[in-house]
Amino acid sequence: MSKRESSKYKLDRRLGENIWGRPKSPVNRREYGPGQHGQRRKGKLSDFGIQLRAKQKLKGHYGDISEKQFHRIYDEANRRKGDTSENLIGLLESRLDAVVYRAKFVPTIFAARQFVNHGHIKVNGRRVNIPSYRCRPGDVIEVREKSRELVMVLEAVQLAERDVPEYVEADHSKMKATFTRVPQLADVPYAVQMEPNLVVEFYSR
Repeated sequence: MSKRESSKYKLDRRLGENIWGRPKSPVNRREYGPGQHGQRRKGKLSDFGIQLRAKQKLKGHYGDISEKQFHRIYDEANRRKGDTSENLIGLLESRLDAVVYRAKFVPTIFAARQFVNHGHIKVNGRRVNIPSYRCRPGDVIEVREKSRELVMVLEAVQLAERDVPEYVEADHSKMKATFTRVPQLADVPYAVQMEPNLVVEFYSR
């Protein structure tokens, strides 16, 4: 099992939730945390603990991106006009790796980051290998022709565990997707409840 694969399942168990809604998640079998003390009764979380957990869950959902990078995204969301928590979700969902994942070109967000990194994706006809690349409404994201027959891609398209959301128009016959608009929290098909308002409270302490 790769490092990313194991960290993905550790994250599920540490948070006690199946944050990607995957049938293989260990939380489906054991809801308690990992390690020898995982089955101990959990104490009541403080306000700080609740906010920290909300941040870990949201950060983890996007491939457990680094704290520095996540904080930078929050800072930008805070600078923009409007609701900071909605801005935060919009910025996270505009990342190229997130759009590739939502379009069902790959099975997991971790695979999406690696897929983009390895140069399998084009945006508006140009190869882009930066997972954090900011997609804009109208951008056309496509799998490079040489990469369309990869087993991982073919299997991901058939996955029944999740659907392509409304803000991404995907044509799997051509392996193309259009990022139609920046979504709001209510539009994003999270498998568990996300609370970006608590993330905003965490950083604005």
